[in-house]
Amino acid sequence: MVNGAGYGLSHEARSLRWLLTDVVDEVPGVRSVAVVSSDGLLLLSSEPEHDPEYDPQHGSQHGPAAGPGPESPRESIADLATIVAGLGSLTTGAAALMDGGTVKQTMVAMEEGSLFVMTISDGSLLGVHAAPDCDMSVVAYHMALFVGRAGHVLTPELRRELRQSVEAVR
Repeated sequence: MVNGAGYGLSHEARSLRWLLTDVVDEVPGVRSVAVVSSDGLLLLSSEPEHDPEYDPQHGSQHGPAAGPGPESPRESIADLATIVAGLGSLTTGAAALMDGGTVKQTMVAMEEGSLFVMTISDGSLLGVHAAPDCDMSVVAYHMALFVGRAGHVLTPELRRELRQSVEAVR
């Protein structure tokens, strides 16, 4: 089990965290990233204070999930998770009303940034907040890679472990 008191993450959780870090590190303009469960709970984020391996005394991490640094947006990761869950629910409802099938991706272009939401196979969602000058196709490509790699690993047990690690850090 994961908690903030010295217990390590499982191999699957560390792999998922590494994949998330890859999105942040490899895609210019990404400000923050959140994985949210189908019921709207934050499972994983790019912000180090939500990483159970983050050392607040030294401002560094012992694990692979480095945060996005000084370009973090003003909103908290909890706000991003709430927005991602809300957009996911709204677009799923709209698709059902319009007989549109499954929602694969939602993109919101704003004056000062972009928000991307992509469905993971288990109903969880991947949300990315990016700078206005980001290359949207690169963001979408890396999100699709994450979803493709994470979809089969995000089991109920792993979701529970990730949720507990987020709660332990609070």
